[in-house]
Amino acid sequence: MIDRGLVQWTRPEAERAGTPLLVLLHGVGSNEHDLLGLAPALPPAWTLASLRAPEPWGPGYSWYPLGTPGSPDPGPVDLAVAGVLEWIDSVATDHPRIGLLGFSQGGSMALQLLRDRPDGFAFAVSLSGFVVPGITDTRDEAVAAVRPRVFLGHGDLDPVIPGEATARTAVWAAANTDVTDRSYEGLPHAVSAAELADVAAFIGD
Repeated sequence: MIDRGLVQWTRPEAERAGTPLLVLLHGVGSNEHDLLGLAPALPPAWTLASLRAPEPWGPGYSWYPLGTPGSPDPGPVDLAVAGVLEWIDSVATDHPRIGLLGFSQGGSMALQLLRDRPDGFAFAVSLSGFVVPGITDTRDEAVAAVRPRVFLGHGDLDPVIPGEATARTAVWAAANTDVTDRSYEGLPHAVSAAELADVAAFIGD
């Protein structure tokens, strides 16, 4: 479940109706304040809403148990996705378009949300993230039928997300989505100014 009282918005409630909504999903050990630092670089027409993950983890929070890096158990991921979708449904009538942007574990959430509702989002941005393996149902076929827009950004020096997970994600996105895939030289597990400029251009298209 998403704690509605903790959601961080870039617009006051009276000014949100009719604006496109970008849902921000932070990484492990972080919180709802983290990704708000990206806001000044993103298209100003979008209202940003940054959510707090439900599970305490270290100094922050986690969307689901970590498990093997880049290869979590799909069950808890789907439970977390259901909570985010419930929150999105509670605000969706105010926003004609909804996009997703996640970092690391939040990036995996963005792609899993897209799997559950491939025609429900304008796009998904996964930064230093990955697609969850082990899905055996027909969700990916539904994604492929829609081919939603996806942006994948990752550094070539990322010490956190295994290369296998990054490669798997690229293959999945190419097969099922309209993907923009960018690798950034010298970037570790972080977001660079160049990457953020590319994300802003992608969202603005």
